[in-house]
Amino acid sequence: MQPIRQGDVILLPVEEISGQKLSHLTLAEGEVTGHSHRISDGFAQLYEKYGHLYLKVLSETATLTHEEHQPIELPQGSWMVRIQREYEPQGWRYVAD
Repeated sequence: MQPIRQGDVILLPVEEISGQKLSHLTLAEGEVTGHSHRISDGFAQLYEKYGHLYLKVLSETATLTHEEHQPIELPQGSWMVRIQREYEPQGWRYVAD
């Protein structure tokens, strides 16, 4: 599987997932608009371990949605969720979506 990107969220395929299961399916909250990258269709579970999020898509596909981007169909599998960062003279910061 190849990495998948939607805006500032990048999903990287991983072999195995562990961590604390979360009760929501929001991968990232928009700091400026309040919009969020979230799973809207399909069956998936979100986990957190050491400050990193991991997504497990259990159904054949799951839909990743965001108000400002086209929906993306994610295939079944395990993913590490990464948020794009950018460098400013004050240091690294997460991209505000």
